[in-house]
Amino acid sequence: MAARMCGIAGLIAAPDAPAPEPATLAALERALAHRGPDGSGHTAVGRVALVQTRLAIIDLAGGNQPLFAGSAALVGNGEIYNYRELRRDMPQTVFATQSDNEVPLHLWLRDGIDYTRTLRGMYALAIHERAGRTVTLSRDPFGIKPLYIAQTAAGLAFASEPQALLAAGIVPRALRPAARDELLQMQFTTGAETIFPGIRRVLPGETLLCGEGRVLEHRRLPAVPEGPPEEIDAATALARLDAALTESVDLHQRSDVPYGMFLSGGIDSTALLTLMARLNSTPVLAFTAGFDAPGAADERAAAATVAKALGAHHETLEVTEAMVWRHLPEIVACMDDPAADYAIIPTWFLARRARQDVKVVLSGEGGDEMFAGYGRYRSASRPWWRGGRVMRARGTFDRLDVLRARPVEWRDGIAAAEAQATAGGRTRLAAAQATDIADWLPHDLLLKLDRCLMAHAVEGRTPFLDPGVAAAAFRLPDALKVRGETGKWLLRQWLAANCPAARPFARKQGFTVPIGAWIAGVGDRLGKLVAAQPGVAEIADPARVAALFRHAAGRRAEFAAWHLLFYALWHRAHIEGLAPTGDVFETLAAK
Repeated sequence: MAARMCGIAGLIAAPDAPAPEPATLAALERALAHRGPDGSGHTAVGRVALVQTRLAIIDLAGGNQPLFAGSAALVGNGEIYNYRELRRDMPQTVFATQSDNEVPLHLWLRDGIDYTRTLRGMYALAIHERAGRTVTLSRDPFGIKPLYIAQTAAGLAFASEPQALLAAGIVPRALRPAARDELLQMQFTTGAETIFPGIRRVLPGETLLCGEGRVLEHRRLPAVPEGPPEEIDAATALARLDAALTESVDLHQRSDVPYGMFLSGGIDSTALLTLMARLNSTPVLAFTAGFDAPGAADERAAAATVAKALGAHHETLEVTEAMVWRHLPEIVACMDDPAADYAIIPTWFLARRARQDVKVVLSGEGGDEMFAGYGRYRSASRPWWRGGRVMRARGTFDRLDVLRARPVEWRDGIAAAEAQATAGGRTRLAAAQATDIADWLPHDLLLKLDRCLMAHAVEGRTPFLDPGVAAAAFRLPDALKVRGETGKWLLRQWLAANCPAARPFARKQGFTVPIGAWIAGVGDRLGKLVAAQPGVAEIADPARVAALFRHAAGRRAEFAAWHLLFYALWHRAHIEGLAPTGDVFETLAAK
């Protein structure tokens, strides 16, 4: 299997525009080189050009792209996990390589725009059909792998990251205020439109047929099944879940390079390690991050307990305040599609550490969304007269009197996702999960995982985000997801039977990064620097920003200060186009 984490890009010129310029293609390739340091490839035919940068994972010698079959060429980013099964289902097809990505190319030749329906994996694909002069763009249903498009007068451009479209000069550096307000209030942005005017996301599960320099047609596959809760008892559900999780983790471990996993000590990553230990004959390599701040939630002890019980080789990393201030500008700079999730900090450092030993890590993203783990789901599932509350009803800056103008439409995008999530007879609980799977998951958690790992050329795999797991888990009755104040009930039951050392029903300390304490410790100095940044000065009162940073110990003030710090660094990198010039203080002080 020639699998890869890569960067892809391309240009589809309009009929009255010149063919793609080699200089533009070279700029796209340079901007995506960090995603694929092991090689690159391109093809240009007429008014269409495709670019790919390669991170080799499997079939290291034979996986170069573009891949060709008939009159079509493909560049791809990701993994097709069921490629062997799909190849067996096409006995008459002659394959030229062992590449997993060659399978969707032949499926496209057979099925056209509906070719993704049988794919099981994480992917962003571009297929150029030379005779018809069309390009088909596709993204996996959960949005694990990113893909963006930009429509201009010259035609349609696409890339794995918005920063590549900016760096190549295809789209000017500008800001969409509505998305900025979403970012400040919720820490992520929603829907197809990005924070950059003119750049939109190919949505999770979307396939676009493009030609003549524009989108001609589109399809979309759902991430999770629709319909009301199914009727199933706990014993049957547990047996089915065990089979689905085992199959998914087994598929996600296919690799010709060393792999490991991120272990937090929580339910999701512990379940993954339990399955990996079951399926591997040698100890699994597990990585855990902790913090040096007094009173900070530190998961290293809990992770060490389960690692020892499961015979894993456990590597720990301490993230210090000095490390964060030194590297925060480059951490934020990798988040070109911004998500102000402070978990980018340990994720970036873990990826840097993991790259010393592995090129692939498995991670527990999606467990809370798939099995109903968040407390906000339990609140959203109750009617208002029993204390129920709409998710994200309050924004980070509500009642803080820091911004010059109160954001008023910041919730429109998530409200649209909430309305759509209620379709098909779903319960309140399932609708809350579906809302997060539509926006929070791809535009915060998975975006964070992709950018922070690809910054170090590490591939991240998410076994909970698999069609088989979704079929086994999403339409479970509410009572098998939540019991009282305990979420992920069925997954905890499974873990209690398979790894008792995890104590899955014990009260857990929530994951936190001590960013508030760190900000408060340097608040006077840092607040003045943040307040003076052009991106912040145009939206917030400098004196109030400085005061916020001096008193960033409270939870709401902590989040607000962090969001402004993130936004100041992000704006500097991606709107002003300035590279980091040192640590956070040196970068913010630079002119």
